[in-house]
Amino acid sequence: MEKTKILKLGLIGGLLTSIVFMGGCVPAGTEEGSTSIWTMLIFVVLIFGLMYFVMIRPQRKRQKGHQQLIEELKRGDRVVTAGGIYGVIDSISEDSVIIKVESGATMRVAKGSVSLKQEG
Repeated sequence: MEKTKILKLGLIGGLLTSIVFMGGCVPAGTEEGSTSIWTMLIFVVLIFGLMYFVMIRPQRKRQKGHQQLIEELKRGDRVVTAGGIYGVIDSISEDSVIIKVESGATMRVAKGSVSLKQEG
């Protein structure tokens, strides 16, 4: 992981931990129930926010990047499939791609299985 991601996760984790421990602290003269409800509500909102920024947002970014890669494929591109097969695109149809591998054989694979586009 990058240093910035580790730092962000550490700060968020510290904030969440402090909120949890402070949830049991009740000032004198207040009702215990009202304070713990607000603390728990804030805690749940922070957990969902953390889940969004750590898991959902990066996954959506990867999906958009893969969709853009699939849309930009053209004949002659050097690609790698999800199964690790290297080849050059021979032709493209609506839902599949025919790639030519090093031995000269051609293979038909699903467009979604193309995972990388090699430069050069």
